[in-house]
Order: sequence, then structure tokens, then C-alpha cells
Amino acid sequence: MTSMYNFKRIAVVPSAAELKEVVLSKTQRKTPTVVHRQYAIGRIRSFYARKIKFLQQTLHDKLTQIINEFPKMEEVHPFYSDLMNILYDRDHYKIALGQMNTARHLIDGIAREYCRLMKYGDSLYRCKMLKRAALGRMVKLLKRQKSSFDYLEQVRQHLSRLPTIDPGTRTIILCGFPNVQPYAFTTKALYVGHLDYKLLRWQVIDTPGILDQPLEERNTIEMQAVTALAHLKAAILFVMDVSEQCDKSIEEQARFLKINFDKQ
Repeated sequence: MTSMYNFKRIAVVPSAAELKEVVLSKTQRKTPTVVHRQYAIGRIRSFYARKIKFLQQTLHDKLTQIINEFPKMEEVHPFYSDLMNILYDRDHYKIALGQMNTARHLIDGIAREYCRLMKYGDSLYRCKMLKRAALGRMVKLLKRQKSSFDYLEQVRQHLSRLPTIDPGTRTIILCGFPNVQPYAFTTKALYVGHLDYKLLRWQVIDTPGILDQPLEERNTIEMQAVTALAHLKAAILFVMDVSEQCDKSIEEQARFLKINFDKQ
């Protein structure tokens, strides 16, 4: 199991329309463009079969890249797995990648089917129609996955902005009620910094405010803090507002600290 994952290396996920234009253009540029009806039928069949195979392989490679670059929740540290489940919903994420995999297999199947049919093409026109039908079906499959392409690109953009957190290193987690001074605990994400203390390197994580409410009532931002606390082997630095400007008295803050962190 990998403790750290470099989310920034995930390549941009094109939209279905963008990928369609790219692969069709590449197929046109990278394969022969001229065929004549006086050519031997075997040469004509090979000409059009090559275009089908080229488009199929180009789509196969791109879909494989997308599938392989996105992290598998079973392979990353539980910290990242739970964080991704909170942010993107585990089921939706798996379905989107699963649809990419299904589309890849269907495209491979379409190419095999039409290359087999191409062997029975007895004229340039019929071979050309088979090629057109094959490319049309493969492109139609891409269009049907539009929502999955768009969703995965949104996930990629968000993942690329996540801080790099090493769940296995020495860690201090800062937490407290919202607006506790002098720290701004109205943050919208987890923020990470590093410091050296007595020749030891420490990872410091600033979490969103942890509110005094049941787990099921926490919003997405607050759940990120819960995830961090649950999976990181860390010392917890609970910051209290002695000025009571956070709308909580010192007694309330101390009581919350005792209830939630006394056993830590």
C-alpha cells in the first residue's frame, strides 16, 4: 500500500468532444489517405482496416492512461482513501473509472468486429462504409461517457490542489473552534507546512474548525478534519481563544477538549 500519492502527475482529462476531435484528426494524419478503386481488394481492405485499428489503439491508450493515472482507493493510504470518499463519493468515483474501462473494452470489441467484417468487403464502397460505421460507433461510445470525462477532470483539478501529506511522518495537527485567534480556522481545506525541531522534521497540518456537534451533522470541510485525526499518527495541538471571541467560553472550549481529546 502506498502511503503517499503524487496527484499532481495526473494528466488533464479531455472532454469527450475534445478527445473525439483529437483522435479523428490523428487517425487522418497518421494513416494513408489515398486509395483507388482499381487497387486489389486485399489492399483496399487493409487500407480501411488500418484506420479502424489505429483509432481503436489511440482510444485504448488514452483510456488506459486515464484509468491507470487515477489512484485506486484500495491502494492508497486510508487517509487518502477516506478523504477522497468525502470529497468525491467513493461509489461515483469508482463508477466513472469503471465506465472508462467498459468503454475501452467495447471499443476494442467494435474494432475486432469490423476488422473481421472487412475481410468480406468486396468493393471500395463497402469497405469504406464498414470503416465509417466502425469509427462512428467508437465515437458514439465516447459521447455516451461525456459525464464521466467531465467528472474525472473535476476530480483531477481538485486532487492537484490537495497538499502533499505523508501519513507516515511525524505530524502535528492544529485544531480548534472557528475564528480562534490568532489562527484563521475558517479554512476551506487542509493546509500543510513543515518545521525542524531538535533536528527532527515535523509535518504541521492546519485543519478546518472542529465544531461541537454530532459526526453526521458535520459538513464536508469539517469531515476532512475528522479524516485527518482518524488516520494520521499525530500529536494534536488544540488552540483555545482566551478572549472568547469565537463565541465559546473558555469553559466550553476546555470541556470540548476534554471530551474529544482527553483519551488521545
